[in-house]
This record gives sequence, C-alpha cells and structure tokens, in this order.
Amino acid sequence: MAIFKEAGGGVRWPRPRAPRQPGLDVRARRCPDASPPSQPSPQHLPQMLSFFWLRCLLKMVKGNIIVPEEILSFCCNGLQSSTSPPRAREPGEREEAPGAMASPSPARNPTEVQMSQLVLPCHTNHRGELSTGQLLKWIDTAACLSAERHAGCPCVTASMDDIYFEHTISQPSVSPAGQWDGRSGVGVGQVVNIKAKVNRAFNSSMEVGIQVSYEDLCSGKHWSICKAYATFVAQGPLGSKVRLKPLTPQTEEEKIEYSIAAERRRMRLVHKDTLKDLLTRSPQETELETRDGSGAVPAEKTRVESVELVLPPHANHQGNTFGGQIMAWMENVATIAASRLCHAHPTLRAIEMFHFRGPSQVGDRLVLKAIVNNAFKNSMEVGVSAEAYGQEMSVSRRHINSAFMTFVVLDQEGHPRTLPMVAPEPGDGERRYREASARKKIRLDRKYVVSCKQTEVPLSVPWDQSNKVYLSYNNVSALKLLVAKANWALAREKEKVRMYTLEEDKFLSFRIEMSVCITASRAFSLLSNLRRRHEWDSHYVSAELVQKVDDDDMIYHVVSQKLRHENKPQDFVILASRRKPCSKWDPYVVAFRSVTLPTHPARAEFTRGETLCSGFCIWPESEEMSKVAYYNQAMPGYLNYVTTNVAGLSSDICSTFEACEKFLLKNKEDLISRLQDF
Repeated sequence: MAIFKEAGGGVRWPRPRAPRQPGLDVRARRCPDASPPSQPSPQHLPQMLSFFWLRCLLKMVKGNIIVPEEILSFCCNGLQSSTSPPRAREPGEREEAPGAMASPSPARNPTEVQMSQLVLPCHTNHRGELSTGQLLKWIDTAACLSAERHAGCPCVTASMDDIYFEHTISQPSVSPAGQWDGRSGVGVGQVVNIKAKVNRAFNSSMEVGIQVSYEDLCSGKHWSICKAYATFVAQGPLGSKVRLKPLTPQTEEEKIEYSIAAERRRMRLVHKDTLKDLLTRSPQETELETRDGSGAVPAEKTRVESVELVLPPHANHQGNTFGGQIMAWMENVATIAASRLCHAHPTLRAIEMFHFRGPSQVGDRLVLKAIVNNAFKNSMEVGVSAEAYGQEMSVSRRHINSAFMTFVVLDQEGHPRTLPMVAPEPGDGERRYREASARKKIRLDRKYVVSCKQTEVPLSVPWDQSNKVYLSYNNVSALKLLVAKANWALAREKEKVRMYTLEEDKFLSFRIEMSVCITASRAFSLLSNLRRRHEWDSHYVSAELVQKVDDDDMIYHVVSQKLRHENKPQDFVILASRRKPCSKWDPYVVAFRSVTLPTHPARAEFTRGETLCSGFCIWPESEEMSKVAYYNQAMPGYLNYVTTNVAGLSSDICSTFEACEKFLLKNKEDLISRLQDF
C-alpha cells in the first residue's frame, strides 16, 4: 500500500505491513496459541473494506490531495466481486465486462438486432389477427437498425425480397383440451420475435437477413412466420452514398449467408430482364382467351385508390417517410382490392419484392393504387404502387414504390377456395395480366429451385430458359454452401496436393487443393472451359458446348471413360456456371451440376451419369500464386472411386490434380488462351 501524507503534515497513512494470513486477525498472529476470535461474515467483508477506502477518501479530500479516478470509482461503487484494492489498467488492457465468467461465451454478431413485440389489440385487424402492415413496420425497423449498426450512419431501405408467410397471422385457436394448438398463428397476447443481422456489405449497399417467429408465452413453443432479405443503402450528408467497410463472418451460418449473398444480389439485378425475356418468348394468347371467360370479373371493379398525408409520426429518424409505414399502407389497399374480387376476407400469402424508387418527406401526399392483375385457380396477384406529390398539384407525381402481393381465400377447414376469373382491361390491363402469369412461374421456379434444402432438389433439373437465373443461382450457391461447411478433415497429402473429406449423413464430399504459380484470373479462364479438360483429366473423352446461355453460364455434353462394371462410356449434361469475385476476399468460382435437355436425352450407347455439386474455387495468394481447390459431392456411382483414393489404395485423384497443375503452368503464357474468355 502506498504511503500518503496530508497537506497539513499531521496525519499519516498506515505503514506497510506483512500480508495477513487468511482466517487470522492481529491477535491470532501475536499469540498463536490463542483461540481465533469470531470472523466477520463473508457478506459483510466487502462492505467493511469499502468503508475503509471511504475513510481514506475523506482524508485525501480534506488534505486537498488529488484522488485517482480508480480510487474514486472504487469507493463510490463498492466492491462487486473482489476485495482487492483497485488498480490502474495497463495500456491496451480491455476492461472486463461485469459478471463475466471464466469461460468466454461465443462472440455475438455486432450487427445483430433482436426485437420482441407483445401483440396488443391495437396491432390487430377486425378479425383479431396481427396486421401484416404492423408486422412489416417491425421488420423494417429491426432491419434498419441492424444496417445502421454496421454502416455507422443513416441507412434507407432499397428493396425487400419475397416474403412467404409460413403461418397465417391470426387469433390463436384453442384445442378441446383448452390449450392453444398454435395452428392459427399470432393473436393478442402472443409475442413476435424478430432477429436481423447484416449478411454482407457491398460498396454502398448491404443485405440484411431477417427471421421472424412467434412464441406462446404459456407453453414456450416457437413457430416460424417468415424469412426475408432486405437491401439497405448507406447515406452520407445531403444524400450522398457512403462506401461501406467489409463484413467478416464468424460462424459457419454467417459464412454461408455471406457466400450466397452475392448470388442473391445477382438475381435481384437481373429479375427485370428475366421477366422481359420470359414475356418475349411466351405466346401472346392469354389464358382468358383459351377458356370460358363469361363469368370473369372486370379488373376495373377491383381498382382501389387512396391518399395518405405524411405526418410527423409517419417519419423515420431521418425525416423521410418510414419505409415500413409505406409498406403497411400498400398492404392495406391491396387487401381491399383482393376483397372486391372474392367478396370475402383474403389472406396474404406472399409479397413480391418491394422496390423503393425514391424518398418522400413529411407533408407529402401519397397516392396508393391497387388492382387485381390476374386470378388463378386458388390465388390472385394484386399490383400496388405508391406515388408522392407535394402541395402543388401542377408538379408531376413521383413513383416511389411498387410491389405485387399474392392472396388466397381460406374456407373453414383452412383450404384455399376457388376464385373467380379476372377480365383484364385492354392495353395496360392485358400487359399486367400476362406479367402476372410470368411472375407466378418465376415464383414457383424460385421456390422450387432456390431452396436451402439442397437435398430435396432432383439431381438433374430440367433446363428451361425461363428459369435460367435460378438454376444458375442454385448451381453456384450449392457449391458455396459446400465450401463454407466446417469439419473438413485432411485425409491425404502428397507433395503439394492435399485431399480433405467431409462426412455427412447422406453424402461423402472431398476437396483437393494445391498452390499453383499462376494468376487466379488465368486459372479461372482455363478451368472454366470444359472443352479443354481432356487435356489434363484422363477421365474426360470429350466435352461439346451445347448451349451458351450467357457469358457466365454454359451447357456441355460430356463423355467420360468406360466404367469398370459396364462396357460402355458414361455421359453427362452439365451446366457450368462461373463467377468472378465481388470483392478481393471472394474466390473465382466455377460450379457444375447436372441438367436435362430435350435435345440430349439418355441414349443406349451411354450410361447417363449425374453430378449434384462439384466445381473449382480459386483464391489469389499473391500476384503470381493462386490456391486452386476442387470440390465434389460424391454420388453413389462415384463413391467407390473416391473411397479408394481416400483410403490410400489409389492415387488417381492426386495424379489427376498434378496433371491439372502442369496444364495450368503450360498454358499460363498462352496468348491465344489468354484472349479466349468462355
């Protein structure tokens, strides 16, 4: 203990003494044979020491001695979990969190935001159901807070991807036993839990993943409501864009979402072109012209127009109209339009991507328009838009948002009812009618092909030009999911070649990698051309380019060597999808998967083979060095070959990869190949 002296010179602090033995007081040390006196209780000891330091503090103040901050904090707050005197932290030492345990807990994503809302009567509609508009407000708020945590500046909603509601958001039902069965959904008294976190940051935009669930407070059970992805843009002063810092994923789940976020962004950017391409190739005759339309309801009868004045409660913390409020207003008019067609209370099942085209401010008038574009057998699509204008009517309206919503009408058993047909208006009405049919096909393709449960997708998906974007997305995302998996185990190492395996319930996957003296872009160009693979892979006999879908996707007919147990060669129809990195941390990707083509059916002279997920990932290590890795999810017919190599009974895979290295080194300076870009 340090020795202090008062400014008056009359009072001294106690001189340093030898440390006391635990459990003994002064009398016990002076007279070892004496019986120890009663000890103070443990709960009183910290309080006694705090009084001691408080007396020291009073003497220091009386003597006009500057009190160190650590001493002052210690005396004011008392001892929390230690009876030691306070000490100053060393430079760079982190302050330990109060109540921290000895074993550190897993680091939480710094962008993660959790919101829990108790459903009150003011949050429900006339049927006691949680209003979808209210849910959209909560979702947008949580997503915005997560985005601003990462950006460190104001953020605005740019879009929100398709939202599929897994449960109806209705008043809870009670079973005959008197317990809530959870089948109906969220009602008054239930809790809605929302978790949002940034999946990936691009230049000035970022993707935020949102998961929504609800729980029954009585039983403790949880159900999923929906999952969505929102895109936010960071804004600086005067609306200027802000360049975002990169996001580093930590857990396996975060790495997977980070990896496939680039593919989702690619789908968003080409969605409009995909729709146009599908309409161009589809027949001009509408469904209404090929069936009896005598009982069809004119679409004009479902039209709704409503105006809202943006007041201060409708604004966000930046002064613009709250995006969740706009979405809630749009959902309201869409529900009215759907009700006018079916003359019943419809249920919202899906929301097409909300696309915010521009902002609006307090004082603006928002004109919300909705109309039923098309009615299918059990569902209908409602188109809704939002336009803004100021006080001056002479100023043209600004189109600030648009979306498409899918409704159904449920009977008492919870099954969708058959809906009446819609007679579109000539001109724009017919265009919207045909676009609704195209969007339905895209939604079905996306829901079927773009699935998190990769094993539920058939091995050879039929190739269709209309769903090429989603097949390509599935091809690349499946490989990225495989790359991001943990628990890869080193199985073999032969010179520079390393072979890893991943054992799962249904699949045995392998990864083989090595470093090659070649630029990553050059290796990417050479390995993405399957017509040259026979130059280094002895299993390939030929690869014919069947269809060049675009610059990044191609379909090949591949013929391989004869199988040992069959006397005929094997052939594949393979979709090859390649992607360049979105950032310097991303690899070059070349993904392969089987598809079926009507022009190339299975033939008797070949054994038709399939590949579910395989491909290359190439990471630049330096300007002239790259790490090349090949991944393959082994199929049953290929399993014996893989296990033989894994067990060390064959080195065929390692030898093939060594031949790949020689091929890359031989052709890295080939000018003709350098200019060739497949």
